[in-house]
Amino acid sequence: MAKPIILDEQLCFSIYQAHKVYNRFYAKALAPFKLTYSQYIVLLALWQYGTLSVKALGERVGLDSGTLTPLLKRLEKDGWVLRQRSKQDERKLDVQLTAHGKKMQDTIDERVGTCMQWIGMSQDQYNSIRDAVSEVKDHLAEIPDGKFDKLPTPAEQ
Repeated sequence: MAKPIILDEQLCFSIYQAHKVYNRFYAKALAPFKLTYSQYIVLLALWQYGTLSVKALGERVGLDSGTLTPLLKRLEKDGWVLRQRSKQDERKLDVQLTAHGKKMQDTIDERVGTCMQWIGMSQDQYNSIRDAVSEVKDHLAEIPDGKFDKLPTPAEQ
């Protein structure tokens, strides 16, 4: 008989709960800018890396084109980014910050940075947890899909 799985002992449940709380946290922190968390991480990538193709941006922030395209259209409509065909390769669509998008970085960084202080962790604690969660993500990403084929299914029980 399998060992019972207890909800409150599951790392996945702790990460899920933290994800929900973080979403509420960022919704409040970003509300004055009318930005969602997904829009914010796109802006973070563009502030850090400059102009990126839609494909490269999606890979950087972990969003597929079905999610990224409407998000970018909204950011463009609101004056944060500009989407245009690459001069080097017409098949590629590049995304770059507008003057407004560049100008707002310091204001957003200051607001979000101030909010992050409320977590009440030292920088070392914060970095340690971030690194541990990243390590879990990396380990999960390395599990081949075929591994699941070897697990018991309802028909085998």
